[in-house]
Amino acid sequence: MELLRVSDISLHEPGNTVLQPISFSQRQGQKLALAGESGAGKSTLLQIIAGLIQPTTGSVHANGSRVRGPQDVLVPGHPGVAYLSQKSDLPQFLRVEQVLRYANMRPEAEAQAVYELCRIDHLMPRRTDQLSGGEQQRVALARLLLGVPQLLLLDEPFSNLDRTHKRILQGIIEELGTRLGITCLLVSHDAADVLGWADKILVLHRGRLVQQGTPQQLYYQPVDEATAALFGDYNLVRGADRRALLPGRRFPKNTALLVRPEQLRLGPAGEDGAAGTVRDVRFLGSYWEVEVALPQNTLRAHTGTTDLQPGDAIGVALVADGGWSISV
Repeated sequence: MELLRVSDISLHEPGNTVLQPISFSQRQGQKLALAGESGAGKSTLLQIIAGLIQPTTGSVHANGSRVRGPQDVLVPGHPGVAYLSQKSDLPQFLRVEQVLRYANMRPEAEAQAVYELCRIDHLMPRRTDQLSGGEQQRVALARLLLGVPQLLLLDEPFSNLDRTHKRILQGIIEELGTRLGITCLLVSHDAADVLGWADKILVLHRGRLVQQGTPQQLYYQPVDEATAALFGDYNLVRGADRRALLPGRRFPKNTALLVRPEQLRLGPAGEDGAAGTVRDVRFLGSYWEVEVALPQNTLRAHTGTTDLQPGDAIGVALVADGGWSISV
């Protein structure tokens, strides 16, 4: 069942186009993410969906009815849609239990389940100004969940959190659909935050929707170099080195071969692939990064273990189905 439909939404400001016409839909239960560099228009689009910003053109429908902007309604917002901003914006100097009691629209048993899910049971007696940033974010999320939303809009929810609180919040968001039946649309400038979570990702670049698809499609088959960079390390292979890595392949003019570091296989010199020389070897925790100089390109490969040393002659090949041509 379709829960959200965005149709030709755009936003123009004097001398600036913030969003070019964007259209997409989201099914109930589908985990959808908006990714893009800072300033791409992700948060603006999310606030339009929430009814907090008036678009220049287009429409948003949620829960079967049109979302009206602040020019159309006295109190911005839409029934069944909740918006969590980067800042918690909790009332100051109130106890957590007071903040949540005022917002609660659920039976007591359901409310208690929300507190447990958000890991805030122990915070109830404390004042909001006594909470850490991560604790405030979880209380703010619980306050929204007590309103029984069907669609939850999450605007950079991890941006101000340390690693520990980020992992806690990621776990909570992962459980929202299965435990409460809430559909989530999440915005992040760090695409690594959504690769393992989203069913589908939409990529924005300078206010334009440039690509959409599954995390696997966007990671291994990005439409351009900017999209590739969002999702992790990559190599762009130009010139004759491409033919050494993919013998027999014809490459159109003004294209390069995009290869993720883990798609490169290192072996003894003289084997199939391109001949190279190790320039550097770095230990990065869960893997080793090996920098390899080819005749025309320098590549970075990731491997689980290695005894290679700078100066070693090696062969570099692609794993099966590795590599993707993009325009440059």
